[in-house]
Amino acid sequence: MATDLEKFAKNNNVKYFMISFTDLFGGQRAKLVPARAIGDMQEDGAGFAGFATWLDLTPAHPDMLAIPDPEAAIILPWNKEIAWVPGNCVMEGADVAQAPRNVLRRLIAEAASEGMHVKTGIEAEFFLLTPAGDKISDPYDTAAKPCYDQQAFMRRLDVIREISDYMLELGWGAYQNDHEDANGQWEMNWDFDDVLATADKHSFFKFMTKTVAEKHGYRATFMPKPVEGLTGNGCHAHISVWDAPGASAKINIFAMEANDSSQTAELGLSEKGKHFLGGIMKHASALAAITNPTINSYKRINAPRTTSGATWAPNTVTWTGNNRTHMVRVPGPGRFELRLPDGAVNPYLLQAVIIAAGLSGVRAKADPGKRYDIDMYAEGHKVRGAPKLPLNMLDALREYDKDKGLKAVMGEEFSAAYLKMKHSEWNDFCSHFSDWEKANTLDI
Repeated sequence: MATDLEKFAKNNNVKYFMISFTDLFGGQRAKLVPARAIGDMQEDGAGFAGFATWLDLTPAHPDMLAIPDPEAAIILPWNKEIAWVPGNCVMEGADVAQAPRNVLRRLIAEAASEGMHVKTGIEAEFFLLTPAGDKISDPYDTAAKPCYDQQAFMRRLDVIREISDYMLELGWGAYQNDHEDANGQWEMNWDFDDVLATADKHSFFKFMTKTVAEKHGYRATFMPKPVEGLTGNGCHAHISVWDAPGASAKINIFAMEANDSSQTAELGLSEKGKHFLGGIMKHASALAAITNPTINSYKRINAPRTTSGATWAPNTVTWTGNNRTHMVRVPGPGRFELRLPDGAVNPYLLQAVIIAAGLSGVRAKADPGKRYDIDMYAEGHKVRGAPKLPLNMLDALREYDKDKGLKAVMGEEFSAAYLKMKHSEWNDFCSHFSDWEKANTLDI
């Protein structure tokens, strides 16, 4: 039986609900609803003008309603009188097909109908900057190799511990936090879960991290490459498939014994795991349009060596064992890590495109191709035949548009809306007059 949000409010002394949804560009939108009105909102939804957000809608469209998902309600740990609730967008009684959470929900159902329940854990990296976003917040965080820097950690302990305390309070299974590879960069980890739960937590984590950072006088950013020359923000996803959702899951389908002696079987991936990985590899270039969704994204995956010595980001479609220099890493039996996504990725579309590519691979019995057990940063030039990842967002959008199979699984209406909005963003970028153009063209 669904949670009654009116009773939830009374039982938990909640006075307001933030009914939230995420648009195509990853923007988080919300209305603050007093608890006295939540009964009607739970049934009818909170009204939004979709055109006022990054969705492919016009001012003439009827109201879009965000119907709160009561099972996903989260009481704000820093203000317990408010609960955040992700909403499912509907219009005139039907799901808005392009709305990211709806795209994911549809694909979860599709995978479940084929006996696959996808679970993921993500690594959402972020920087703590000054409020203007122009500098790293800690002026003493200057080490050439800052990863795991203990002293730098202590200087931002107040922020990181507060966020970690909140995750522990929420029962997310927070298990480690660290200063990452760039000066001013952080990563915080919590337990893997069903993809919808992971996406909701990812969305809330971004909201929570930005809020806590602002409280302490800083600015948290998940921008893929916020500081030139430093390692960018990734959002690696660890992927496995199970026999049932939630706590009912007993068997990791990726960990079942393979019936062959393939390179994936050697690393502990089942035949279905091999084909799921095959789908990720097959669609990788198109995948980038979703996993690396901004102009800035391609400053991370196509970056020169950073000051720390490595970008920790892929630029070629390759997979390997426990080796972080490739696009996909298989660190142990029963799962693999997709290292392509960056911090700007839409939490819901990330999970959706993983399922879509994986389903495509399983259905086609796709082979992931050769495993490369080399240092791609030092020896990548020796690899022949592996596609390079797109050089920029336009190339990624063109790859996505060409990939009819992936577009169909993601949904034609979603795909058309996403491509239209992203091409408009690219055109806006191209019309921007930059200092680089002056520096390189004034004296021609």
